[in-house]
Amino acid sequence: MQYIKRSLERKFLRMNVFFKAILVTGARQVGKTTMLRQLAAGEERTYVTLDNAMARMLAKTDPVLFFQTYKPPMIIDEIQKAPELFEQIKIICDNSEERGLFWLTGSQQYSMMGSVRETLAGRLGILNMYSLSKNEIDGIEFADELDFSLPALLKRQSEAKKNDIMDVFEHIWRGGMPDVLLADEELRQEYFNSYIETYLMRDVTESGGITDTVRFRKFLNACAALIAEQVNYKTLAEAAEISQPTAKEWLRILEGLGIIYLLQPYANNELKRLTKKPKLYFLDTGLCAYLSMWLTRDALLHGAASGHYYENYVVMELLKNYAYASTKANLYYYRDSNAKEIDLVVGKNNELHPLEIKKSANPDRREIKKFSLLDKTNVQRSYGGLICMSEEVVPIDEKNWYIPCNLI
Repeated sequence: MQYIKRSLERKFLRMNVFFKAILVTGARQVGKTTMLRQLAAGEERTYVTLDNAMARMLAKTDPVLFFQTYKPPMIIDEIQKAPELFEQIKIICDNSEERGLFWLTGSQQYSMMGSVRETLAGRLGILNMYSLSKNEIDGIEFADELDFSLPALLKRQSEAKKNDIMDVFEHIWRGGMPDVLLADEELRQEYFNSYIETYLMRDVTESGGITDTVRFRKFLNACAALIAEQVNYKTLAEAAEISQPTAKEWLRILEGLGIIYLLQPYANNELKRLTKKPKLYFLDTGLCAYLSMWLTRDALLHGAASGHYYENYVVMELLKNYAYASTKANLYYYRDSNAKEIDLVVGKNNELHPLEIKKSANPDRREIKKFSLLDKTNVQRSYGGLICMSEEVVPIDEKNWYIPCNLI
């Protein structure tokens, strides 16, 4: 399969000339190693994976000998399997002025991240990688970074291909795992089944110490059923026949492995009566659709959960966009005690951009009335609108527009 250029490459290469070590974290099979090996093509860079039992044993028992055997500059895959290497990596970094000595990949497990940040502070850059975005698959690179102003969106519109619901739901149903892109319906099912059994179950046993895989599989299915809804620990616990504290811990493990994303509620000193619960999204909609047994794109598109999947898709595309961009943004949702909700609030440059997400091509423009809820905060409310299936950017008022989802 032909290599698909990743949006993260730009940021990675910039960090490579600044840091002595870079860690790319993310779920299994999203393409971390493929990207690093692509970027290393043509240069002398040692490659070793700690999935290899012999290499892992050496790394854990004799880190000094490990680096005599495998010499930097190098790529080390699945670094979380041998945190014993961090101290030695620190020593090598401190004894060299060379940048980009170590390219590391790992699943972002909390125990590992704590020790790596502590040991390699100031020497290590950390990047998150996600499964392929729709723009990456389509080969679309926008000239400018995402800006919700009307001129910026109109410029993007001239660079994008036409918005198409079938195209969007094909991506939602299939997901962005590189290996699943060319699979037919039968092979897609086999891929996700194998992904859960060989990677996910093994990782939750090794890193999370979870031994009851039957209950954990039920828990995973319950999470998929709650896509784009507020987390309800009671529901999750009952579905998997576990306690609520265990449900909380298992959710934390899934978040650490890059399977789910918890969108935090917007909080502000001026707004006391706000919800504290996060909303639950899957980082890969294809995996979620498989867990909920949506066996075809059309079944998902016409099914009762299609709006939730569409919302999940939009939130993930924005998350990927900001993870790879040069300027950071924070994503929230807003919900008050009267159950008034704004699907997404993007916080950037001390401004809030309110966004509603609708699967329709012509959603009700009155939805933007809710945005005034943010005026109670001490933060400036800026451009926003309705992210939807419309084919063109259309102004609603002086600050809000219909925003085609293919422009994010």
